[in-house]
Amino acid sequence: MRVVLTLSSDQTAVAAEARAAEQRGYAGVATGEHLFFSGPVGNGFVALAAAAGATSRIRLLSSLTVLPLYPAALAAKLATTLDRVSGGRFDLGVGVGGEHPAEFVAAGVEVSERGARADEALALLRALWAGGPVDFTGRFTRVPGLTLDPGAVQPGGPPVWLGGRRPAAIRRAGRFGDVWMPYMYTPEQLAGSLAQVREAAEAAGRDPAAVRGAVFCWGGVDEDPARSRQQVVETVSAVYGQDFSALADRYLLHGDPDRVAGRAREYADAGAGTLVFSPVGEGGVRAGIVDLFTTAVLPRLGGEVTVR
Repeated sequence: MRVVLTLSSDQTAVAAEARAAEQRGYAGVATGEHLFFSGPVGNGFVALAAAAGATSRIRLLSSLTVLPLYPAALAAKLATTLDRVSGGRFDLGVGVGGEHPAEFVAAGVEVSERGARADEALALLRALWAGGPVDFTGRFTRVPGLTLDPGAVQPGGPPVWLGGRRPAAIRRAGRFGDVWMPYMYTPEQLAGSLAQVREAAEAAGRDPAAVRGAVFCWGGVDEDPARSRQQVVETVSAVYGQDFSALADRYLLHGDPDRVAGRAREYADAGAGTLVFSPVGEGGVRAGIVDLFTTAVLPRLGGEVTVR
């Protein structure tokens, strides 16, 4: 199982954290983004460009880019440039957002249009990454016979990871996704939705086996399981503005190394080839979680590791 560990919210530490992750044997770094949010958050393209310059091997995942907030052609240019800057190490994770409507107001985008905008942008990305002139007319975007030059390093463009929980998200992942990555999911939910995504891929004329599974999990690890649970619940409750005490055992990774590794293996058995592990806390708390996870959990999961 590949494991992806998130970068912290300290934007001045991106390069150092990415470099350390590579040195410790992780296979990549990743970061999410918002234009505005309830707490500090940066821009994924910029942060991962800094990570790209500090590393040479690890992959770089945006998890997730709020695609509807961007003009589609601009998103294509940013993603393609990052793919080139990194030497073909970029993976584009896409979400439609909506949990913070004010950022859509600030961007001049109707929040009710976010799904349609994301679908159109993904179609344009695929067309531009195929190479050659693209003549595209959509509801929100017009590209009059233009070529994206230079193009992406990776054939067909960066792999596209799609998240979400609703039926529209599952259809979108089946149509466009290389990886299906939900969050706040149990292993049982993951197995069921991954099967649905692959059915949607087949309906869209794609090879269903081409869509891989992943899962995003907030979490922590501590030799004291009770302390780990408390840390995770407090952080995630603050981020989402609701009490996660009753949901922690279903959706969040926490506990001692044995429990965390065991739960991760349950996700692997359900079809997640990659675990995106987002450690809670800041400063020394986060560093302690990362250290223990690296030394006591990763060896039990095997395979390649990616830090987000």
